[in-house]
Amino acid sequence: MQPRPEIDRTAQITSRDQLVAFLAAGARPREGWGIGAEMEKLVLDAHTGEVAAFSRVEALLEKLATSGEWLEMRETGRLVGLKGPDSSITLEPGGQIELSGQLCADLFCNGKDFSRYVSRVVTASKELGLLLLGLGTQPFTPLEQIEWAPKARYDIMGPYMLRTGDMGQRMMKQSAGLQVNLDFSDEADCMRKLRLAQALAPLIYALFANSPVMEGKPTGFLTTRGEIWSRTDPDRTGLLAFLVREDSGFIDYVEYALDVPMYFISRKGHYIDLTGSRFSFRDYLSAGFNGEVATLGDWDLHLSTLFPEVRLRPHIEVRCADSLPPHLTLTVAALLKGLMYDTAALESAWELCRPETLDQLHDTCKSAWRLGLKTPWRDGTLQDVARTCLQLARAGLDRQQQRRSCQTLSESIFLEGLDELVEKGETLAEQLLQNWHGSRQEKLQALVAHCGFDETSAAAARYGCAETLATPAG
Repeated sequence: MQPRPEIDRTAQITSRDQLVAFLAAGARPREGWGIGAEMEKLVLDAHTGEVAAFSRVEALLEKLATSGEWLEMRETGRLVGLKGPDSSITLEPGGQIELSGQLCADLFCNGKDFSRYVSRVVTASKELGLLLLGLGTQPFTPLEQIEWAPKARYDIMGPYMLRTGDMGQRMMKQSAGLQVNLDFSDEADCMRKLRLAQALAPLIYALFANSPVMEGKPTGFLTTRGEIWSRTDPDRTGLLAFLVREDSGFIDYVEYALDVPMYFISRKGHYIDLTGSRFSFRDYLSAGFNGEVATLGDWDLHLSTLFPEVRLRPHIEVRCADSLPPHLTLTVAALLKGLMYDTAALESAWELCRPETLDQLHDTCKSAWRLGLKTPWRDGTLQDVARTCLQLARAGLDRQQQRRSCQTLSESIFLEGLDELVEKGETLAEQLLQNWHGSRQEKLQALVAHCGFDETSAAAARYGCAETLATPAG
């Protein structure tokens, strides 16, 4: 299974056809489809539950670097990430750490990658008195008390977000999510998957809601992270209106992205701030900036700064899920792989989740942030949708297993843990709120039991002849 061809990042953009071709180059034949997962985790002081200072997160990265598996990534002398041949560990603005795992042919490979990573990071964290949580929002520390990770891009993004919404910096420093990367075979297949992924947004928010507290108290939301994103930047977040049209294509995503204001471009390892005024990529393509002209590298960077519920980079990235406890971390990928990589499952899921209008989809998302699986949908609730989608995904994964010669187990085992949650109709957030009482230490212990990473977390599935692709997912 071959990696996608590298782009010439220095190539000057002279027509929109190049931008469309950039997205089209993400296509792979079905036999080459992979699955990737990007998993963010909160890093807290194990004794107080407060956000760990950056110096302590940096020490964690230094310990991980001694394994020899990753190369250090530094900015102005500070360690801000680790990069390996097939995966990377990066820092979010508030010191959250993210694993961008291998692009794998199956979930067994993802599970092994995740297990190996968790084993190392848990051991290093314990030695430093740190605690890792799979939770969608910081549980205790106020926004203003959280340090910024020393990355140049955040020096530009942070101030800009104060102008675009009232929760952009909360998104950056107080939230943690989980993204899944998916492949497509051609433009029509890509649009089908983008359309379904967006239609699934309310279900994903509801099923994986895991951020009901912030700054020490309940917020009134089951996924506070969903509300935070909606109040971050309307230019680059939310739903993609063009996906309601069945004739939409790559050009529609290009036109959308062209009109989003730019944060920056990168030259010789330095970011050039473009946020002084509203300056879209369309403006940049037309007039350049201070003698700089638009390149494919600039386009690639710009696409990475768009944050809709589902985006194209050029792989498909589904972004709705909160960070999750270790035993459920791969369930999002399992659900999406089951629904997206099997034609019958995809078509059935689309009929089940297809919205009548964009407004209906938006309103259902907003309800899901507060009501979870109790959110009304058609003649029932999202609990009913979840039950059916689990059945579809399990069948889809079973059929995918039948097409492979080396694997005797179905990837549907990675859906384990969701059936009980769905049948009860009770989200992770609601489970946490039932135990959110007592002293700070009692609440911290409830968090550890709910979503803490420890030695047992590394026992992710290790089955069969897992296959990997040749490129990292993130």
